[in-house]
Amino acid sequence: MATYLDEIVAAHRALRPPVVSGDEIAAAPPVRDFSGALRAANSLAVIAEIKRRSPSAGDLRVSLDAVELATSYERGGAAALSVLTDEAYFGGSPDDLRAARAAVALPVLRKDFTVCPEDVGAARAMGADAVLLIVAALGDDELMNLHAVAVAHGMDALVEVHDEDELGRALAAGATLVGVNQRDLRTFSVDHERALRMAGAIPDGVTKVAESGVRGADDARRLADVGYDAVLVGQTLVTAGDPALTLEALRCS
Repeated sequence: MATYLDEIVAAHRALRPPVVSGDEIAAAPPVRDFSGALRAANSLAVIAEIKRRSPSAGDLRVSLDAVELATSYERGGAAALSVLTDEAYFGGSPDDLRAARAAVALPVLRKDFTVCPEDVGAARAMGADAVLLIVAALGDDELMNLHAVAVAHGMDALVEVHDEDELGRALAAGATLVGVNQRDLRTFSVDHERALRMAGAIPDGVTKVAESGVRGADDARRLADVGYDAVLVGQTLVTAGDPALTLEALRCS
């Protein structure tokens, strides 16, 4: 039976982006240090996400203004941004990324389903400082190649895993920035204990990010206590009445 992940990845593989030229990539704004910004935070770092909807939750904040939300996140002390650029499933666009990045001094992750080298080049050309590589969506050779392409562009790659087997594959590909996604991308259910269980398996020296299912300060505090450097938070912030204040509470965990 096909899963949500199968459907989305198949759609992305069928719609390969146009090849961007070396000149377009060279004209992009200089890369900001994504991993460095997470490690430099003097408390739990927050990667604050900009997204309008999701396949699991439906519409979240369809009419959001990417610039307004990005500046609110920066005011609240975000270490970095994550911007959805998938339109069909998440309501995002490259324009959201460009506008948000231009409005703040924070590094930006292109949150999308990276499946080919052209995706990485397109991300850099639109100004992204990091790309997402989902281990469950990629073969080992693809994962290693895409990680190498990102590094060659001077970018970070947030390599997303769900279990110890995927973690081993991520590390074998050279990952130094690992995200544990508590949302199962095949069913979209959230296991709020997954990142806690996985924390001890991630080696020292790897920047550790917990993704999805962070509902507030208590969740953030538990993740910080077991050694996570950062949390990536979307729905909780996007739907908050005061995103900056909500973000401050996460950081003070």
